[in-house]
Amino acid sequence: MSGFFQTIAANVGVRDVIDVLIVAFVIYKVLGFIRETRAEQLLKGLLLLLLATFFSGILNLYTLNWILIGAMQFGVIALVIVFQPELRRGLEYIGRSKFIKPQFGNMDKEKAKSVVFSVVKAVDYFSGTKTGALIIVEQEISLSDVAETGVTVNSDISSEFLENVFYEGAPLHDGAAVIRGDKILAAGCVLPLTEDKELSSDLGTRHRAGIGITERSDAVAIIVSEETGIISMAVDGRLARFLDIRTVEKKLLGVFLKETEEAPPLRLWNLFKRKNDAEE
Repeated sequence: MSGFFQTIAANVGVRDVIDVLIVAFVIYKVLGFIRETRAEQLLKGLLLLLLATFFSGILNLYTLNWILIGAMQFGVIALVIVFQPELRRGLEYIGRSKFIKPQFGNMDKEKAKSVVFSVVKAVDYFSGTKTGALIIVEQEISLSDVAETGVTVNSDISSEFLENVFYEGAPLHDGAAVIRGDKILAAGCVLPLTEDKELSSDLGTRHRAGIGITERSDAVAIIVSEETGIISMAVDGRLARFLDIRTVEKKLLGVFLKETEEAPPLRLWNLFKRKNDAEE
């Protein structure tokens, strides 16, 4: 046995090791990307077809094997069509460059905290008054095409402006507001809806739009329910519901400051509470 391993070690060079590591890394990333998505279920179906084709050939089931082989020949085109959303998202993921900083990458920390404070204050107001709202925070993937579906405002971020945008009866109330850096890029935007069929029937169009845009980009969506005032956030196509304002603040600080979980999560919230206590 030791001679077997010595032979392998003698014939394996540095390039072979690098080659194997690259392939292993690619496979790992692909499996991680499709994990817990619609693509995972489709991949299981594809593997079953491959196994059926293999065993039909071994068992000499000629008719079945001929049908399965014919189906596999057209399978590539079918996969491109079926996996279109996942392929697009995957290519966008690959295309992200860490050498290119996001729009808020050079934002002053105090400015970033001020922006987060304004958004958090508006979200807390929406929740308390049961005002429906959908706020999208752009990260590395540009949302210019989404902004074009709404009204370009390019306004400084303030809680008062956001409250006016989503005021019931306002012309831009039913759309989404897109934030880029320290500006509200556009409002009243139309977002793609998620195609996830397993979502709860309690979730309306606003939540499905928030999930949909995060399935197609790395944006963060903040959703406030018009019926219940419940705060939700969507990231990477996943929805977290029943959030408190502190959790929203912590997530936004992580987005704007690109800091770890140890980023100061409660400073703005405490400031907000002190301001409210003073007003009362």
